[in-house]
Amino acid sequence: MASIGKIFASRTCTLAKAAKASNVRFYCAASPKAFEFIKAELVGEKKNVALITLNRPKALNALCNGLMNEVSQALEQFDRDDKVGAIVITGSEKAFAAGADIKEMQNNTYSKCITGNFLNNWTSVAKAQKPVIAAVNGYALGGGCEFAMMCDIIYAGDKAKFGQPEIALGTIPGAGGSQRTTRVMGKSKAMEMCLTGNMINAEEAERSGLVSKVFPADKVVDEAVKLGEKISTFSPLIVQLCKEAVNTAYETTLNEGLKFERRHFHATFSTKDRLEGMTAFVEKRAPKFTNE
Repeated sequence: MASIGKIFASRTCTLAKAAKASNVRFYCAASPKAFEFIKAELVGEKKNVALITLNRPKALNALCNGLMNEVSQALEQFDRDDKVGAIVITGSEKAFAAGADIKEMQNNTYSKCITGNFLNNWTSVAKAQKPVIAAVNGYALGGGCEFAMMCDIIYAGDKAKFGQPEIALGTIPGAGGSQRTTRVMGKSKAMEMCLTGNMINAEEAERSGLVSKVFPADKVVDEAVKLGEKISTFSPLIVQLCKEAVNTAYETTLNEGLKFERRHFHATFSTKDRLEGMTAFVEKRAPKFTNE
């Protein structure tokens, strides 16, 4: 498994347990850029799926500022790479991310949060243009759960645990935990999770609509990569338009969403890939998309 080296100075860890990295086939280095808190690689048979692995095993992948900055940099890099059709984000089998780095934020003040726009750099995942798939094993708690929910699709290992335990720390979710759980799971379930800090398992997360599919823990990353490979067979231009349409449904009224979808559907008729896709269907052959 190819890995990337270190660039940032060492930062404070909050937890102290080792974690085992997930295995995925067909690795190659994505670029010479080096990271300390993540691994950034191209995977899949055609090396067209990017894999970002959170890599703070001793801290159970606690989300420190350095890690989130590295994730933002890697996402920006892969968004610009025409060879990449989808992005997978994962952690270890023990923890996707056990939460934010509490030691790092412990002595923050209200004024520092406001003037420093605290957590603003966490939004890069939700803003990525290409589809982002979370492959979650182990704990996805607090910021880890919020991080997973920023992704477009969540695949979970059968031992995964999701939760928003901020209430036990005297605070509330700050990166979408109270908002995205409500939209995905409904008010009652979101209230229960946020007001009690109780965790839910992968099966319950799937039933609630938080997770798309559940797989054995040692298979979930492979399955996420396969999903990314399938998405990568389609026109990147049309994939982006489709992603925007689904996200609009998630964020606006039904009437506005229907209008947005119809206009994006109409817009596809100005693209060469739409013509190629329909022509290939009529001619009973595989399409050759050019991203135009």
